[in-house]
Amino acid sequence: MEEGTPSIIEELQGRFGKGAFELQETCDGIPTVWVGADRVIEVLRYLKTGIPDPFRMLYDLFAIDERVRTHRSGQPENAFTIVYQLLSYGRNADIRLKVALSEGRLSVPSAVAVWPSANWYEREAWDMFGIAFEGHPDLRRILLPPLWEGHPLRKDHPARATEMGRFSLPEAKAEAEQEALAFKPEEFGMTRRGEDTDFMFLNFGPHHPGSHGIFRLMLEMDGEEIMDAVPDIGYHHRGAEKMGERQSWHTYIPYTDRVDYLGGVLNELPYVLAVERLAGIEVPERAKMIRVMMAELFRIASHLVWYGTFAQDLGALSPVFYTFSDREAVFSVIEAISGFRMHPIWFRIGGVAADLPKGWDGPVRRFLDYLPGRLKEYDRMVMGNRILKARTKGVGVFTQDQAIEWGWTGPNLRSCGLEWDFRKKRPYSGYDQFEFDVPTADHGDCYDRARVRVEEMRQSLRIVEQCLRNMPGGPYKSDRTLATPPLKERTMHDIETLITHFLGVSWGPVIPPGEAAVGIEAAKGNNTYYLVSDGNTVSYRTRIRTPSFAHLQTVPLLCRGRMVADLVVILGSLDYVMGDCDR
Repeated sequence: MEEGTPSIIEELQGRFGKGAFELQETCDGIPTVWVGADRVIEVLRYLKTGIPDPFRMLYDLFAIDERVRTHRSGQPENAFTIVYQLLSYGRNADIRLKVALSEGRLSVPSAVAVWPSANWYEREAWDMFGIAFEGHPDLRRILLPPLWEGHPLRKDHPARATEMGRFSLPEAKAEAEQEALAFKPEEFGMTRRGEDTDFMFLNFGPHHPGSHGIFRLMLEMDGEEIMDAVPDIGYHHRGAEKMGERQSWHTYIPYTDRVDYLGGVLNELPYVLAVERLAGIEVPERAKMIRVMMAELFRIASHLVWYGTFAQDLGALSPVFYTFSDREAVFSVIEAISGFRMHPIWFRIGGVAADLPKGWDGPVRRFLDYLPGRLKEYDRMVMGNRILKARTKGVGVFTQDQAIEWGWTGPNLRSCGLEWDFRKKRPYSGYDQFEFDVPTADHGDCYDRARVRVEEMRQSLRIVEQCLRNMPGGPYKSDRTLATPPLKERTMHDIETLITHFLGVSWGPVIPPGEAAVGIEAAKGNNTYYLVSDGNTVSYRTRIRTPSFAHLQTVPLLCRGRMVADLVVILGSLDYVMGDCDR
């Protein structure tokens, strides 16, 4: 922002008056304001369209149950909070709006008229917290079964099986649940369009090779042409955010790996960065570079899975065997360093689990020599294939404006021509020290989404090669007691240090009260962890903003007017994972 330019808070106060907002300080430095429910839509619309370099993207929308929170500095005495996080690409800035709700009035106006992408986010807040959104076009459960009782992210909802009665499924209940899941076209506004229409409804999934996971689409067909589509998610929901409220800050790290289960440490990184922001922990330079190297290796591994399955979706069988073999080569390097493959659970608060083993550079160097030739071969086999080009070019087109409107991030957004990458625009973990390019494309179609990911693998190889050449010495983890137990020789010297060691290992660290959100450039788009600490050994609220949730909401727009065969191509080009969507 240029010197003399008013801050976003000053702009809001100039438009609505200083009394319209209450300010809140947060650990992440994102401007955070409290606004009344009666004015929130007006404020959101102003931020989106009424200012220079507006906040055009609704980056996230979620709720917090505040009822048992102890540390509430700068906050009203409310029962629940609705949080809107907006992103401005022109300003390279975020703003966070909060709305306080009492138990007697758990409702707020819907933001769907401002951002259509608010649809799923508001349904999720209703499903998890029971907060209503007035004027929402289709407010029903999204992640849980239709007949589920209660709202799981409320603090009074059980978090463990030991807090519930024994599960039973009587025949009558099973039949009712089955009936509730039956597809009734009229409930989604699907009707026959005319007497002369060859019209049908088609269930695509939830177990279909082209659905890339347990994902269901209800299609309205006119012959083979898709007239409309209704996505149905939640089959893979595992309560990852609820688990964050019952695990210590350390023991939650393994759960993050299972969100985008192809992304490995790319899931761990935003979580540990957010905890470190809350705790004020500085990470040593060596640990930062180790994190970067591992993150880029997992980006390559994830993209290789996408590359092979995308070609397979279009009928090319050979590439999937080749790319999966190359993924094994990546895992060999990761295993040599961490001891694990897909889910290494290797990042720690303050650094990484262990130093690089002796001889680590050999496997990395051999992999860097090996993969470029393979990628060149795949260019001819896959991207240069005339059938693949015919099936993907001009299919599933999304404009840059649409992508921003619907919350696209990562390679999907860059395929629409916007050169935006968290690693460049908001460098974390030392990415500002690396030389690499941000691949983009212009048409926003299936082919361009593929082209961007292919080039990203080459850029990741560049980054890994720089890690190999420039790996610094020094510690692999912070020596702060919140991150690292005392040295063994000190624990045997005095009882106070031994007690600190015991509590740090058994209970885990006590993180100071506060709120922080940190996002990174994951393989499929921007992955952000928003953490609330109440000064305890566990997180008070763990919010996971994942790219797949935003991307899958746009499937109806991408496939209307296309054939079912095109739908398979569109789904493959989005590169999503259902664990990343449903959490």
